[in-house]
Amino acid sequence: MFKQKFSKKTGDLSQLTRRGFLVAMTATGAMFGFRGPAHAAMTLSSSEGLPTGTDGETFEPTLWYGIDQNGQVNVNIIRAEMGQHVGTAIARILADELEVNWQDVQITHVDSGEKWGLMVTGGSWSVWQSWPIYRQAGAAGRTALIAAAAQKWGIDPTECQARGGVITGGGKSISYGDIVATGLSRRFSEDELKALPLKPNSEFRLVGKDVTALDIANKTNGQAIYGIDAKIKGMVYGVPLLPPTRIGSSVVSIDDSGAEGMKGYLKTLPLDDPSGTVPGWVVVLGTSLMAAKKAAQQVVVNWRAGDTAAVSEDDIQAHARQLIDDPNVGAILDTGNTDTATAFEQSSSSLEAEYTTSTVLHFQLEPVNATAFRNDEGVWEIHTGNQWQSLILPALAKALAVAENKVIMRTYMLGGGFGRRLNGDYAVPAALASKAMGGKPVKLVLFREDDALFDSPRSPSVQKLRMAFDQQKSIIGMEHHAAAGWPTQVMVPSFMPKGTNGVPYDPFAIDGADHWYSVGAQLVRPISNDLANRTFRPGWLRSVGPGWTHFAVESFMDEAAHKIGANPLTFRLDHLIAEGYNAGSAPNAVGGAARQAAVLKRVATLSNYNSAELEKDTAIGIATTFGQSRTMPTWVGGAVKVHVDRASGVVNVQKVWLVFDCGTVIDPDGARAQCEGAALWGLSMALYEGTRIENSNVRDRNLNTYTPLRMIDTPEMEIEFIESTEAPVGLGEPGTTVIAPAIANAIYNAVGVRMRHLPISPNDILAALSES
Repeated sequence: MFKQKFSKKTGDLSQLTRRGFLVAMTATGAMFGFRGPAHAAMTLSSSEGLPTGTDGETFEPTLWYGIDQNGQVNVNIIRAEMGQHVGTAIARILADELEVNWQDVQITHVDSGEKWGLMVTGGSWSVWQSWPIYRQAGAAGRTALIAAAAQKWGIDPTECQARGGVITGGGKSISYGDIVATGLSRRFSEDELKALPLKPNSEFRLVGKDVTALDIANKTNGQAIYGIDAKIKGMVYGVPLLPPTRIGSSVVSIDDSGAEGMKGYLKTLPLDDPSGTVPGWVVVLGTSLMAAKKAAQQVVVNWRAGDTAAVSEDDIQAHARQLIDDPNVGAILDTGNTDTATAFEQSSSSLEAEYTTSTVLHFQLEPVNATAFRNDEGVWEIHTGNQWQSLILPALAKALAVAENKVIMRTYMLGGGFGRRLNGDYAVPAALASKAMGGKPVKLVLFREDDALFDSPRSPSVQKLRMAFDQQKSIIGMEHHAAAGWPTQVMVPSFMPKGTNGVPYDPFAIDGADHWYSVGAQLVRPISNDLANRTFRPGWLRSVGPGWTHFAVESFMDEAAHKIGANPLTFRLDHLIAEGYNAGSAPNAVGGAARQAAVLKRVATLSNYNSAELEKDTAIGIATTFGQSRTMPTWVGGAVKVHVDRASGVVNVQKVWLVFDCGTVIDPDGARAQCEGAALWGLSMALYEGTRIENSNVRDRNLNTYTPLRMIDTPEMEIEFIESTEAPVGLGEPGTTVIAPAIANAIYNAVGVRMRHLPISPNDILAALSES
């Protein structure tokens, strides 16, 4: 089973394998120069075999990179590439500290291996976690190379300087490649590693500068290899027939007589899954993908459904409300002072509101797929794109009834992830089908409708917020109760901390509710919707809980401001006080609430929030959020200008302003792209995206009825980054969360109706207008 633990409080991966630290530690320190090239399928064309590494000497001062005798630096990347250029961002951290020219750097997205430690790409963690590791790795290599040159010349290392892959000193110079060609090893004690000098921000030559992304060429010339491109000699193709319920279904009978004799049809397999990942699955095999697909349409399966076969979205939401009404369920977060009961007893007035969100699908461009086989060494190879190898490998081993070291995941680019491929469940049926075929290669592909049906969607949610005011209209207490399906609970419960009442909770399903406003007593209660967990497999979808918690918090703060007759901007700023619980802390949250106030002020200025003269039924709404959590906050200020058509209910988003404080910006172009994409994703979920659970499954299964944001509806965007030398934090998700509340607040300012459900549909607008 997966045993590694992650502390969200410290960012510490407390049980990394011994070779997953910065360097491979020995009893006396760290050995430099150990051998063995990194491998990755995605670096090859589909007709090539595995790479053989570089010729000649290679200096590998840490696990994370090597330098060959030509001075070329290969950086090993354990993060998945799904369009965010994560390899470019991480490689430049190392290259800047190592002091090499950017044109001498390449990257390898490595296959799974125990030595890499925790392999996961999600939570906006990649740059944040990589920053200290790759800086240390670069500094270690630079120090070792300088020392080697100094020894060769018989001078003190302090007389030498590294720049552009060359060491100079004493009137001489030597390239990194020439040093490597002579052979090099070096030991460091743990204390020496900690004392390695890191460059000050003022000397960065790559970090924060515009450079060419290392993977753009392959992505644009057709050479990039995705999981769906995988080709293995002799492979057959599989198409699944999915059971009536995600959990608890079993096969009663299979009739494939209609498929017999069809060209290319091979057989139909019921899957026996010891891991419990895909109960009731049936896979139809063919000599080609379309042969398998056409045959599958003729196979009749009779299933016994699980006990949630009749569950609807309304049932799940009704159950959420029942859970919220029971004060004895759920966890209690540590917010300093949780005694809201006293605050409400002493209050002069109060405010209460309910916010809800619909089920949301991922709909990544590349449907989930995997190719599996047992190689000549008896190792099971899984060829697929995946965001969390460390999570699915134990399930694959259990499904195949082998040791974990008998399973390896070959790395490919992801044709979209958005959190869907954090759950690698789609690899299990491919492996089981291959096992049933004696280890023969099987390529399993889900067509769009099955991809949607088998999705790990963002759970619907219900939230109840309350606020207490004293006679001076000051806030003296606030409560936030949130019920939803919990992905972490159903897929990796070891990642769940405990609340102050001893009840475990999914931090990713409540992040954002523990906001940075000073509100007196504060009670945050996350609640697991067990009916949702039993009906489908809740998943992590870009921003996860903050996609709904921030919507509720920022809409509610707007409502509170209007209730007491305050300006919404002034009201927020008055309560973003960097003291006590909200003071912030090093290294990731220095400045606390003051930095959130700064981005809010700035976006209000950019958008001319308080004084813009706008046409009728047009207004600007503001919101401020942070992500992905209090332990690594990226501060976001957002403003959105909308026009509401009273006749149709259509909301036209005309412009979006965003200001981010993410600490040190590593890759300016990539950072902007991440924020633009996140904001458009947030806009899509605010106004366009959403489905419903009907009879245990999602109603919408293709893009004819599930309608994300189209290009024609994309607004003008103005994005700004606060200059900072603080530690870099995440940018993949924070921009998603600020859009929906800003839109809802703008709608209220424009036409006076408060929207508390996502997505906000034209019919909902019309209904609210008719009641106002």
